[in-house]
Amino acid sequence: MCGIIGVVSGQPVVDRLVEGLKRLEYRGYDSSGVAVLTQTGGVERRRAPGKISALEAVLDKTPIDGVVGIAHTRWATHGAPTEMNAHPHTAGPVAIVHNGIIENYRELRAELGAKGVTFHSDTDSETIAALVATGLESGLDPEAAAKYAIDKLEGAFAVAIIVADRPDIMIGARRGSPLVVGVGADECYLGSDAIALAPFTDNVVYLEDGDWVVIHRGEYEVYDEKGGRVERPVKNVGGAAALAEKGNHRHFMEKEIHEQPEAVGHTLSHYIDPTSETIRPIADVDFTKIDRIAMVACGTASYAAAIAKYWFEGLAGLPVDVDIASEFRYRAPALSPNSMAIAVSQSGETADTLAALDLCKSEGLKIGGVVNVPESSIARMSDVSLPTKAGPEIGVASTKAFTCQLAALACVAVAAARARGRIDADEERRLVRALMETPRRLSEALDMEEDAKRLSTKLAEARDVLYLGRGAFFPLAMEAALKLKEISYIHAEGYAAGELKHGPIALIDKHTPVIFIAPTDHLFAKTASSIQEVVAREGPVILITDKNGADQAGDIAQDLIVGPSVDPFIAPIVYSVAVQFLAYHTAVMKGTDVDQPRNLAKSVTVE
Repeated sequence: MCGIIGVVSGQPVVDRLVEGLKRLEYRGYDSSGVAVLTQTGGVERRRAPGKISALEAVLDKTPIDGVVGIAHTRWATHGAPTEMNAHPHTAGPVAIVHNGIIENYRELRAELGAKGVTFHSDTDSETIAALVATGLESGLDPEAAAKYAIDKLEGAFAVAIIVADRPDIMIGARRGSPLVVGVGADECYLGSDAIALAPFTDNVVYLEDGDWVVIHRGEYEVYDEKGGRVERPVKNVGGAAALAEKGNHRHFMEKEIHEQPEAVGHTLSHYIDPTSETIRPIADVDFTKIDRIAMVACGTASYAAAIAKYWFEGLAGLPVDVDIASEFRYRAPALSPNSMAIAVSQSGETADTLAALDLCKSEGLKIGGVVNVPESSIARMSDVSLPTKAGPEIGVASTKAFTCQLAALACVAVAAARARGRIDADEERRLVRALMETPRRLSEALDMEEDAKRLSTKLAEARDVLYLGRGAFFPLAMEAALKLKEISYIHAEGYAAGELKHGPIALIDKHTPVIFIAPTDHLFAKTASSIQEVVAREGPVILITDKNGADQAGDIAQDLIVGPSVDPFIAPIVYSVAVQFLAYHTAVMKGTDVDQPRNLAKSVTVE
């Protein structure tokens, strides 16, 4: 969603606020703005629709200066992406920036309107500024006025507040949306995540849900939802700054595709004991007492869960239901205390997934969280920590987070299979050896980039693209279609290859590329038959396979992308690279905004 940064300092802050916004632009880029407390005792702001470069142009033309300030990059939820609706919002001496949705803003606006308050935007966020200002007018000090406003809000939010009458402080609060405090030698910061604060400090405090904080120059006080003073640990996050740079790559997405061998290697090292060639025990879960797994996720993470379903059921004999989190709690799922819920989320802050976990927890299920942010809300809610080690992922379209999710889930599936007696020690070692090869095989898979780049010229001309796969490559086909849609804006669909004759074959013509994801496995002969059916209808076929598959069916496909020969168990991880490259280079060919595709945000922290 939206990005927040704030600085309380004794030095000018505007340049640093803009620098922090640039690191948060992956969270929102419909509009942006800055507000500072001026030396004359007022609030001054600059806002602009569009990307941060538009805000920089405004600041160049009409600069502002101050040593305390807040800034925001917006992904629109309430109100169009206009200057009027851009943050920061003000009311009297108050300025605020906000991430999330205030669910009761209509009632609050009506209540405030009856008291004579005038609103100047279409946003729910402006209501927060008006509430704080109302509290100040009633005689409350800024801290108490902020708490008064926060207590009246319903929904998920993170907010930063400055008040002209108190240029020595900034107030922040979170409920359901992330917010961190950065601690410096003689200044403090607020940010949506540690990446925004990386240029300024390595020391951050992750606020708990319901916390609010008052920050000063070099110090801060944290309070819980009831107003009691609490201590939250300071964590060192050194290295975040370097990880948030593109390096020699044109886009973050390209960089993150190339980082997958290392990222997956880090993830596997958390789960695998290389000496014994076993999976380390998964703490706090006894798979012999689990009779079913409910997996909940959104978007790309849901396809990681769908692939993992094949592993858990095929290896461990453990039934798995995969639900899109936004539908899960509304269908009144039948849950058993002997079931386990596993959430899959890159950010660990996905609102729909958190809501699904709340339901599972209320039904007594053990909760596991496959997340990339160890201090995230989902990670803290989970009984069983199942981390990925992808590092910061800036590109909106997930790449390395997806393959790290697959790596983590594959390890957990092997652990479950061994614990349940479905595989013996020899089979565990075989599977672990295959997993240990994955980083090297991913490095080899990067060689598929040139073929993907060559074929992207054809895909860029298409209006519709079909992806087909069997077994675990069926959900990978759906993920491949999502990737193409997300960043190239080409309509694409993923289907099970066996469903071809049950409807999708009607779409086949010479203008519709059909991409088969089919490294050699026990289903390859059936996939080859489906290729024949498409070719017979003049459909242009791209076959993504290994050398053996190319030898068997390469002569009937129009084009090939040939990758490494790998154990079928890890093939969905390794061959993810091919579909990522196809989407990436097609988007580059079309000239779209690869890292920040229209209408999308990296972390969806509102329902």
